[in-house]
Amino acid sequence: MTAFGGAYAGRTVLVTGHTGFKGSWLSLWLQQLGAETVGLALDPLPGPGHFAACRVMDGMADLRADVLDYEAVVAVIERHRPSLVFHLAAQPLVRRAFADPRETFAVNVMGTVNVLEAARRCPSVAAVVAATSDKAYRNLGWDWGYRETDPLGGHEPYAGSKACAEVVAEVYRQHGFQDHAVQPRRMAVASARAGNVIGGGDWAPDRLIPDVVRAIAAGQDVVLRNPGATRPWQHVLDCLGGYLLLGARLLAAPDHHADAWNFGPAAADALPAQAIVERLLLRWPGHGAEIVMRPDPPGKEAQALRLGSSKAAARLGWAPRWTVGDALDRTADWYRQHAAGAEMRAVSLAQIAEHGSIAP
Repeated sequence: MTAFGGAYAGRTVLVTGHTGFKGSWLSLWLQQLGAETVGLALDPLPGPGHFAACRVMDGMADLRADVLDYEAVVAVIERHRPSLVFHLAAQPLVRRAFADPRETFAVNVMGTVNVLEAARRCPSVAAVVAATSDKAYRNLGWDWGYRETDPLGGHEPYAGSKACAEVVAEVYRQHGFQDHAVQPRRMAVASARAGNVIGGGDWAPDRLIPDVVRAIAAGQDVVLRNPGATRPWQHVLDCLGGYLLLGARLLAAPDHHADAWNFGPAAADALPAQAIVERLLLRWPGHGAEIVMRPDPPGKEAQALRLGSSKAAARLGWAPRWTVGDALDRTADWYRQHAAGAEMRAVSLAQIAEHGSIAP
C-alpha cells in the first residue's frame, strides 16, 4: 500500500521549525512522500546539524521567519496555501528554559498561537498537527505511562510552556471557538506528545546523545548530570511516523482525530540516562571514553517520566517500529558515517526507507 495512503503526494505541506532536528527529518520524509514541502524557521544552529548535513533545503521551499512575527507567518501561509501544517518550531531545550524562561514561554506559547491563528484564517489549511512534548504532563513520578486524559502541568519553564501550548491547541480545535471567532471557519487541530527522541544529526547543546558524540569526537569523558533520570527514549522516525499518520487521518476524517495524542516507545524502552549512554558506548568500539557523574542539584528535573500510547495504538493503529536498541544502532551508525565523511542525505534516506511507512 502507498505510504500513508498517498495522503501527501502532490499536497502542499508547511513545516515550522524545519531547520531543527525533528523538523529536518520530517521535511526530508515529506519530500520522499511526494509532498510540496514548505519550511518556515529561523536559521539552523551553527554546526553540522541534520538540516545542513543532509541538504534538506534542496527539495523544498526554505523560508526564514520567526513564529513570533505574526505578519511573517501570515504572509508565508497565504503565499503557499498549504493544506496541512506541522508546527514544530519551538524553544526545545530544558536547560535553556531555566536560563531564559521568558523566551521559552514566548516561543512555545505565542508562537503556537500565531501559527494556529494564521492557519485558521487561511481557507486552504484543513488541519494542523502541533508538536508539544511528554513533559506537558504534570509529573507526579508515576511508574506507569501518562495518558492523554491525565492532567497537564509543569514544575519548570520548559514543561510549563508545553502544557500552555497544549491548552492553546485545545482552544483552537473547539468548534465553539471556531464558529464564533472573527472569520469563523472549521479547521482540525491535533496535538502530538512524543518521548525523548534520538537519532543522527542532533547537535543541540545540553542533550544527552549529542553530548556523548561531542565527547567521543574530542577524546573526552562523558559527563552525566542526571544519570538516574528515566525517560521514554525513541528513534526520531518512530515519533515522526506518528505525526505523519495523524496528519493523514486528520485530512481523511478530521472530526474523529482532532485531539491530543501520545507517541511513545514500548514501556520496556523507558530507561535511565546512564543505561542509554552505556548502551551507546558499546556501539562505538575504541572510543576510550569514561562516564563521569556530576549530578545537577536535586529537583531541577524530574527523575521519572513515561508515556502511554495505547490510544494511538487502538485508534490510529500506530506502534513504534524500532526498540531502543534499534534506535541506538541507527543513531550510532549515522554519527559514525558522518565522521567518516559519508554522503549524509543518502544515509538518512536509507534509514527512512528501512524504517518503512505506516499505512492509515
